[in-house]
Amino acid sequence: MAIKTNLTVDQGANFVYNVYLVDAEGNPFDLSGYSGNAQLRRSYTASNYATMNVHITGASGLITLTMNATTTANLTNNRYVYDLELTSNNVVSRIIEGFVTVNPGVTR
Repeated sequence: MAIKTNLTVDQGANFVYNVYLVDAEGNPFDLSGYSGNAQLRRSYTASNYATMNVHITGASGLITLTMNATTTANLTNNRYVYDLELTSNNVVSRIIEGFVTVNPGVTR
């Protein structure tokens, strides 16, 4: 089951969010060989989406989600849904999910 975490994105600014995965003993989870996919949609059934870049740092258990300023500038002042999925050996696991609130920007 995915962890529920809500995020906030500032429209027109770079977005960075770190996720740390640990094992039952609290040690960093080795993510070597994993790939990730994360998307942001206006609703669960929406066909349009924005991609969050997923960077996995192998044995450290660190996953970094990013969006550049151009991507966030194209988001409107709304609430979105998102999730992060990891894949290893053709097994897909949803790690984190929730809502994203976009704060509108003034500077263009």
